Amino acid sequence: MSDMITADLVDLDLSADTKEAAARALAERMVALGRVTDLEGFLADVAAREAQMPTGLDGGIGIPHCRSEHVTEPTLAFGRSAAGIDFGAADGPADLIFLIAAPAGADDAHLTILSSLARQLMNAEFTDALRSVDDASAAAALIRGEEPPTADGSTAADAAKAPAAAGSSSESGSEPASGSGSGSEPASGSGSGSADSVTAPAAASAGAATGTDDAGTGADRPFRIVAVTSCPTGIAHTYMAAESLENAGREAGVEVVVETQGSAGFTRLDPAVIAAADGVIFAHDVPVREKDRFAGKPTVDTGVKAAINRAADLITEVRGKAERGEVTATDGSGATDGSGATDGSGTSPVERAGGPGEGYGTKLRTWLMSGVSYMVPFVAAGGLLIALGFAIGGYEINEAPSVMDHFVWTQAASWGALLFQIGGVAFGFLVPVLAGYIAYGMADRPGLVPGFVGGAISLTISAGFLGGLAAGLIAGGVVLAIQKVRIPAALRGIMPVVVIPLISSAVVGFLMFVVIGKPIASAQKAMTDWLNGLTGANAILLGALLGLMMCFDLGGPVNKVAYTFATAGIAVANPSDSAMKIMAAVMAAGMVPPLAMALATTVRGKLFNRTERENGKAAWVLGASFISEGAIPFAAADPLRVIPASMVGGAVTGALSMSFGATLRAPHGGIFVVPLIGNPFLYLVAIAAGVCVTAALVIVLKGLRKPVTGADTAGPDGTPAPSAREEQPVAA
Repeated sequence: MSDMITADLVDLDLSADTKEAAARALAERMVALGRVTDLEGFLADVAAREAQMPTGLDGGIGIPHCRSEHVTEPTLAFGRSAAGIDFGAADGPADLIFLIAAPAGADDAHLTILSSLARQLMNAEFTDALRSVDDASAAAALIRGEEPPTADGSTAADAAKAPAAAGSSSESGSEPASGSGSGSEPASGSGSGSADSVTAPAAASAGAATGTDDAGTGADRPFRIVAVTSCPTGIAHTYMAAESLENAGREAGVEVVVETQGSAGFTRLDPAVIAAADGVIFAHDVPVREKDRFAGKPTVDTGVKAAINRAADLITEVRGKAERGEVTATDGSGATDGSGATDGSGTSPVERAGGPGEGYGTKLRTWLMSGVSYMVPFVAAGGLLIALGFAIGGYEINEAPSVMDHFVWTQAASWGALLFQIGGVAFGFLVPVLAGYIAYGMADRPGLVPGFVGGAISLTISAGFLGGLAAGLIAGGVVLAIQKVRIPAALRGIMPVVVIPLISSAVVGFLMFVVIGKPIASAQKAMTDWLNGLTGANAILLGALLGLMMCFDLGGPVNKVAYTFATAGIAVANPSDSAMKIMAAVMAAGMVPPLAMALATTVRGKLFNRTERENGKAAWVLGASFISEGAIPFAAADPLRVIPASMVGGAVTGALSMSFGATLRAPHGGIFVVPLIGNPFLYLVAIAAGVCVTAALVIVLKGLRKPVTGADTAGPDGTPAPSAREEQPVAA
């Protein structure tokens, strides 16, 4: 690791008071050494990774990190803060900050070293030594593993022997994957394999086959756990979680073998190791790869930080499940307790939705977004087909006879009717798909049947989208309740295919037809009547509100709520004029942020770095296509200026669109569906007004600060000066 961290990359008196300032201070040291080519672009990648999940860890550690095209070689910078900096850890601010910068194409050997450092951070002696060391060179040496860490920061007499001993413990510098190894290893290494190319799984396999305590079965054999850890970047949290689980396993007298699914891929645990395991722990923030390998065992499914912060609790939890006989079903439909009841810890389209530690609001939002995400393609396809049908066949096309009875190949009206009727059929699936996949997000595959049945009933009784939401939540809840009931062994085989679908569909159908269906239908009608009655100032205020929501989080949950509200109004064969106005306002506002960023980078390129100017070129196309996410790189790099400015422009556009009476039958398409828009000229005026407002605000707000690093590479007209290499951002 000698080339990854030097004394110049160590700041033992880090004076920053925020995590952004800390990352900037450490990144500036990387820039000074030529390790980072574009400070602002790199910090934008760090911020994007931080937005996925806070990087603070219990014990006063912060590990901001990312993979970026702006990094020339793997680099580690270390800072120590006397006051502490909030990185989102539950136990308070961090005083040890490690900024890890990996190139977009970092080789496996370097990732092995970074993963070793991540494991070292779980060693209390290592962190204590870093807190007490008073020399930057000594701190760099400690991190490189050239001096064994001690509580007082001193160097032990056998300092030179430690790395050698660690290097001889495996063939390629690999770290132990089971609880039988040492508690930690030096942060250095020269492994030539991938970060996960470890020899320990094979060794553990042998141990699993023979028994580590001369007992393959019986009371003397230690409890065995296999675990999988992974995080979005796959550099730090993945390996820290593995180390924490292994340490907790040693303390509890439990054998723990971990499969780290990191950046450089992963080496599968030997099937014999998995077969011999008594329990499974999934600690991940990205989907576990090949999860079915672990089916049929007691399973705890949680986030990667839970394994770092409370590994002992997870081990206790999985042992408790093993004692109760709760196992993951082999068909992926959940975990059973031996009688067919499941705990829902099997594979799910919404990973760990409703997992331990999550609030009910978080669970509910995740379930609802599951349904919405599956529904949106039906909305887009059906809406565009209907809109094209009107464009080709005229606005009376909805009265055309079925194309099965009358279709003339040479008549435009027949083709318009065909598109309209196909779109109408697609729209007929919206509510059932919404309800079915809400239930799917809650209870996995067993929730699909009652969810779809409840959604279809909602259409039958005219309960609409509100009925679909209720049906999906009820279906998921009913299935989860059924799965908790202990049943005779003779019925276990037919539970997922007969018993659960039968009982849950009957219960959901009864509730929708007899109990709650009529009140929900009345509420749906009241909402429709309210929308139809919107005029004047009320309509303009609604347009402004929807514009604010569309631009608040640029494709996030708030944006999706506004979009779903709009699409719900047009998801019928004959949408009202008010519903089409709302859809037009929502799409117009969603186009504002990326178009405004594109305009701002064109007008005042010197206020933006090279990467942002390049992103601005792409933002023209993304904004014109109604892809709000085109503004995310700008918002991630400068949220306090970009997001408020975007919201103001979105509100202006939404209000103007409503006041102009622009209508839209298609739920997507951007400027490419302008021919389908009512009052298209004024609609474009509304978009242009919002874009100009946002661009002007961004330029003014950015002009109040010093020009960013890298801005001086712009030419006189604000365009990038020629360079040997144009970097592009990489999502962390």
